[in-house]
Amino acid sequence: MDWALISATALFMVSMTFSPGPNNLLCAAHGSQHGIRNTLSLMIGMFFGFTVLALIIGIGAVFIEQNANILQILVYAGALYIAYLSYKIAFSSSVSTDESTQLLGFSTGLFLQLVNGKAWIHFIVLMTTFATQFAPGYGVKILFVLINSTLGFTALCTWAFAGTLLRKLFNTPGQVHTLNLLLGLSLFSVAIWIAFFQ
Repeated sequence: MDWALISATALFMVSMTFSPGPNNLLCAAHGSQHGIRNTLSLMIGMFFGFTVLALIIGIGAVFIEQNANILQILVYAGALYIAYLSYKIAFSSSVSTDESTQLLGFSTGLFLQLVNGKAWIHFIVLMTTFATQFAPGYGVKILFVLINSTLGFTALCTWAFAGTLLRKLFNTPGQVHTLNLLLGLSLFSVAIWIAFFQ
């Protein structure tokens, strides 16, 4: 058993799933505005989206690698969508009721995965760089999808919970406005990174 490969793969999965990115920052922002219960539908949409995306990439990794233009279009579309979401968060109402801003649900979480450049890069690297070193075929890819999806959902829950804690610390309208701006700017910086620096 190659422990160096196992360690590198685990480190890659954990760092990619828990690091700030479109999914995690959106869950933190939504959790801060609406609480975990109202963020659950968004998280489930993200979970299904990235699980299906990982399966598709696992099966079609060779095709995607050979068609870099498709990946580049998805990266730019994702950056634009994430920038739009960052705007909605940054300039959402600073009123502290849950009804003051629009709830994002399952379809938003699912759609975000189609255009999430970080997720595409994550799964292409996972399937082509790591999975192929363990074993050929689809079995190891499916195992990687299951492990990665479990880590991913845990990360979403962690970030949504962190968002609810931030909301308790930022509880006046001015503080909520500042929090929304900071979370929106953080998400916008991810969009810039995806579009120009990855």
